[in-house]
Amino acid sequence: MIRRRLYTEERFSPLARWSFRLALFSLPVVALAALLYRTGFLDFQPALVTLATGLGLAAIAGVLGTIAFFITWETGWLGIGRAMAAVGIAVLVLAGPAAVLARGMMLPPLTDISTDAADPPRFRSLALAFPREANTLTYGGIDTAAVQRMAYPGIKPVDLTATPEEAFNTVLALVQKRHWTILDAVPPRGTRRDGQIEAVAVSPIMGFRSNVSIRIRPTAKGARVDVRSASRYGTHDLGTNSERVEALMADLAAERRHR
Repeated sequence: MIRRRLYTEERFSPLARWSFRLALFSLPVVALAALLYRTGFLDFQPALVTLATGLGLAAIAGVLGTIAFFITWETGWLGIGRAMAAVGIAVLVLAGPAAVLARGMMLPPLTDISTDAADPPRFRSLALAFPREANTLTYGGIDTAAVQRMAYPGIKPVDLTATPEEAFNTVLALVQKRHWTILDAVPPRGTRRDGQIEAVAVSPIMGFRSNVSIRIRPTAKGARVDVRSASRYGTHDLGTNSERVEALMADLAAERRHR
């Protein structure tokens, strides 16, 4: 007597399979955008488009993965694990940019922040060799200053009782601690010359560059430190320049209290 075995074919959800593939593909696209921009193979706009493409793929993968999860749950098809993995990868890729974008969209479209809007620190070294397609090095003037005051009322100079030379050395140490690329560092000379530090700050992941100029000016009681941070490209800094200025000023104030 021959026994026959019955095989039931279990169906694998194609939506779960494709959502997982899209999620995996979004990872190298985002990584490639950062790598090519940091190494100079892509300019700002193409890098931004490549990054947006990677984020868009992750978003689509997340939506498809969510739909696939409910389909496999209801039908009993295979693929629920891949659907969940697609959603997890999408959340991993999108969480950081979404948080930054959500916060930034509540702020005005500024790209240049200065503690002294009437007489902002200048970019002398950068003016000698600066990309034509980059944002202007000229501060926006009265209108920009008014918008900045409304959005960031805490952006103000720091007055120190230390000598200008001591203030310059403290600020220079803080800049070096942040690993900014220093383009020029001119120490103050008594009351005859302001001290100035020009540097380039780079964002952690994409490597977007911002120009930073710090001025140390002698005062009757010591020295005043002014900071200016300006995005090199783009029309909205999403609040990064104000964060950079506030963080530096907070560290400077903390150094002052500890001395």
